[in-house]
Amino acid sequence: MFTGEIAANYDLWYQNPRGAFIDELETEAALKLFSPYPNQPVLDAGCGTGNFSIKLAQMGSKVTGIDISEDMLSLARNKASLLNLDIQFLKMDLHSLDFPDGSFAGVFSMAAWEFVTEPERAFAELWRVLRPGGQLLIGTINRESPWGKLYMEQAKQPGSVFRYADFKSLQDLKNLAPEHICGWSECLFIPPEAEDSLFTRETEESLRYSNSPGFIVVCWQKPL
Repeated sequence: MFTGEIAANYDLWYQNPRGAFIDELETEAALKLFSPYPNQPVLDAGCGTGNFSIKLAQMGSKVTGIDISEDMLSLARNKASLLNLDIQFLKMDLHSLDFPDGSFAGVFSMAAWEFVTEPERAFAELWRVLRPGGQLLIGTINRESPWGKLYMEQAKQPGSVFRYADFKSLQDLKNLAPEHICGWSECLFIPPEAEDSLFTRETEESLRYSNSPGFIVVCWQKPL
């Protein structure tokens, strides 16, 4: 799915002003809920090219990143090496994790849940490897938003990576383990058709109470 040219071009999104701004919004939405766990093991599930693995490692976490794409992982390893970060990257399917129970102080999964085909099974695996008292965070595109609709339309195009996607709503995420939710957040209220000049903090805040969020984040805490 994420091989060759797709993997090589993935990071280009973060290098243009719009993509970089959206990454800032999504990062803030996640990190206001998720503890960085300094010097503790954290799993980045569906790490892609290591965008969030690197951010977590820079905050002091001992990060293991997993992904099903070896091409993505190769890029992630190169980026971490250039930054002198000690991150373990492994090829693994988050539906079936090769880790013992309670291996991680925190589990983090951003921009990967769109491609999870069996969310209940995947969530159970992430929950299994999480230590009691730890947090599990999932962030994903909101299917009930202009951004979700845009990507669902793109999924119909031949060769689109989104043809493999299964977009979720905020309620879909909450339903995974409603009794253990410790918080959620939303961002990207600016619609995809907006001009690049409108991708600003001011515009984002002005649309917060009138538009549907393009990105949603839910955090759960495992009981002690």
